[in-house]
Amino acid sequence: MNLIHFLQVNAFRERRALSLTLNDTKTAVNKLHQMANVVVGIIVFAIWLLILGIATTHFFVLLGSQLLLAAFVFGNTLKMIFEAIIFLFVMHPFDVGDRCEVEGVQVLGGELDFNYMVVEEMNILTTVFLRYDNQKITYPNSVLATKSIGNFYRSPDMGDSIDFCVHVATPVEKLALMRERIIRFMENKKEHWYPNPSVVLRDVDDMNRLRISIWMRHRINFQDMGEKWARRELVMQEMIKVLRELDIEYRMLPIDVNLRNMPVVDSTRLPSTWTTFNC
Repeated sequence: MNLIHFLQVNAFRERRALSLTLNDTKTAVNKLHQMANVVVGIIVFAIWLLILGIATTHFFVLLGSQLLLAAFVFGNTLKMIFEAIIFLFVMHPFDVGDRCEVEGVQVLGGELDFNYMVVEEMNILTTVFLRYDNQKITYPNSVLATKSIGNFYRSPDMGDSIDFCVHVATPVEKLALMRERIIRFMENKKEHWYPNPSVVLRDVDDMNRLRISIWMRHRINFQDMGEKWARRELVMQEMIKVLRELDIEYRMLPIDVNLRNMPVVDSTRLPSTWTTFNC
């Protein structure tokens, strides 16, 4: 039942994202069409003046010099518009509703996946992203064209990992049993993860703890971060349950603490700045 509900919600989200994408694309095409109409209108008007003999060659030379000056002034703007059009209609790395990361860097520079951005609106010159806290962030398309963009929606089913530590004195038998139970738990939920997950001993830290990693591959990509974290939580709950049942723990290194009796202070001397009162 949960799987059917998830598929229904996912289908609704995809239809909504597709509708928004088509709407934004139509708006961008209309704006591009208006810009093209203006350029074509100017060219037709100039040809019409030339055919009717209203404008002479000297007039067009003067007009050309003015256009050259305008191109020098607005050249950077025209270049930005051209790059934005190529980015939006040729490269087209995302659609409305896609979860993306720009330049491989999260918005806040943190480690939470919630900091990735969702495409909210696409225009000819700019793209509006929505952050996890609903703050809108606007990027010029000419800037996005020069950056690497990761798209979770267009990615295949993605992998994940969980790291934890246990004490170095943990028996090998307990580690093997822990590994078997965690793998069996994930393989029993075939609708969540692919078969053959891995539980590996990766490293020894500070000679007192073993670093263990769980590697699994979800049957979804990370477009829906909430679903990813919900499935990850299931693994962590099972992992904690197994560790408690097998009495596997992590202990800090022993610390020597020496306690000694402090000498008794029987002096009646006071600091020179203190004032005494005799009652």
